[in-house]
Amino acid sequence: MLVEKYMKEYNLDDAWDVVDLFEKKMAEYAGSKYAVTIDNCTDALFLCLKWLKASGEITLPRRTYVSVPCTVIHAGCQVKFEDIEWSGAYQLSPYPVWDGATRMRRGMYVPDSYFCLSFHRRKHIPIGKGGMILTNNKEAYDWFKAARYEGRHIDRLYKDDSFDIIGWNMYMPPEQAAEGLELFENVADWNEDLETSGVHKDLSEFPIYENANRD
Repeated sequence: MLVEKYMKEYNLDDAWDVVDLFEKKMAEYAGSKYAVTIDNCTDALFLCLKWLKASGEITLPRRTYVSVPCTVIHAGCQVKFEDIEWSGAYQLSPYPVWDGATRMRRGMYVPDSYFCLSFHRRKHIPIGKGGMILTNNKEAYDWFKAARYEGRHIDRLYKDDSFDIIGWNMYMPPEQAAEGLELFENVADWNEDLETSGVHKDLSEFPIYENANRD
């Protein structure tokens, strides 16, 4: 199995160390200090907004993936659609949160941001489902690591853990991380942004998001 392969190759003691290895390699590639695997890019965006205690309006392109306005609303904010042309990544303005679901290139990290990646089966590293947060903020990194894992700390036994935050079930298991590592070995330094023109609907045409803003 891939998990055992990487544990042996890198002399790792625990299967969860494979997740750490994938995160470290991605952080080095992207140019951030830290990387945190999440179960998908949508949940990565959600955790970033919760960490920042986001509120009020968040500006999004009219044409983006439908899960993005959903996660903005679930995070307690309102959606404001604008006619924004974008390729590869865009900011959830005014917050330093970036949806980089269709970008994969060396040095892609935007300084001082929370840059979110996707490992969907149609993306550059297609492990089926998965996401990641890139950040330079150590405090946020520590919070993301626990928040994604029900408030637990992977480096502690369940009986010894101190549950100091209310978390979510949003972690990536070692099996997915190992698959990501294998695919990462063949990722080029420069990849074209995935084409999104004509793919996404104009979400401003759907009243459900405006209605949610008024609720």
